[in-house]
Amino acid sequence: MATFSTQVATAVPNKASARTQLAATASVLGLRQVNGVLPNNRIGIAAGRGLIAGIMAAFGPTLPGTFVSRVNSGGVRGEWVRAAGVRHGDKAIYYIHGSGYVVCSARTHRGLASRLSKATGLPVFVVDYRLAPEHPFPAAAEDAAAGYRWLLAHGYRAENLVIGGDSAGCHLTLDLLLQNRAAGEPQPAGAFMFSPLLDPTLTLAERRDRILPDPMAPAWVGRRMIEHYTANVPADSPRLRLQIPAGAVLPPLFVQASAGEMLADDAQTLRAMAAAAGTPCELQLWPGRIHVFQALPLLVPEAAAALRHAAAFVTSVLARANSPIQEQVG
Repeated sequence: MATFSTQVATAVPNKASARTQLAATASVLGLRQVNGVLPNNRIGIAAGRGLIAGIMAAFGPTLPGTFVSRVNSGGVRGEWVRAAGVRHGDKAIYYIHGSGYVVCSARTHRGLASRLSKATGLPVFVVDYRLAPEHPFPAAAEDAAAGYRWLLAHGYRAENLVIGGDSAGCHLTLDLLLQNRAAGEPQPAGAFMFSPLLDPTLTLAERRDRILPDPMAPAWVGRRMIEHYTANVPADSPRLRLQIPAGAVLPPLFVQASAGEMLADDAQTLRAMAAAAGTPCELQLWPGRIHVFQALPLLVPEAAAALRHAAAFVTSVLARANSPIQEQVG
């Protein structure tokens, strides 16, 4: 039976890390700062969406030979992404993208999905949830849940699915797991998270920024995006500031973040919360990386190694969930 660490594991960067960080800063910092000073209205949001899409396409392109199939079924939108040679089977990854509930889409994350598919040998379904400000809370959460139910309704068993997400997509992932638990719905085999947003009020991120500012993705930029989604939600809403109740064991979690990014404290708080509740959770903090570096392999070569760790987690939890011993226990 597979075992799952609840300890913090810090990955050691290779010798090229200093040059990588310099390249990342020079190439991405300017664009992200431009995104931060764009007017906070529909025109500025549209421009920001274009800028982020350009970064993702330039530094995280889709792998050659990838097969993409669009889905628009029963209110669920998204796309299946399969790396060359990967076929549909009884197992899959369900991916919920991030970027503040306002920017990005299944298309912008196609490159990351293609690498996940290649690393795991599994098809990846990326949900295209509705974005704010056009669709405020709880639209994204409803669409994330609908995508999961759609997979179950189309023949996938919960224990054959692993959920993945980045940034705000991790908040949506944890919300989905908690809603599944409350409703008695079947849970996936596990969930992996890149640079997880745990607290959309950004209280943790702003506190960290005061001590160690994150020039790549500062808290103030994140806050003004997220508020388009959460503006009408009370700050103490349990659907906003998620908590794992004591004793509420969720599927195993695997978390990666940059050690210096604004959401590093969110990642560590998530791990501590999971451990207190009895949920297996492994956290990797990668020194000198950037927010969701896994999506930008042409800037951050360590992205490939990070995805291999995530792929190993996916393989492990699927094997555990489908083991004869686990089935007898269930």
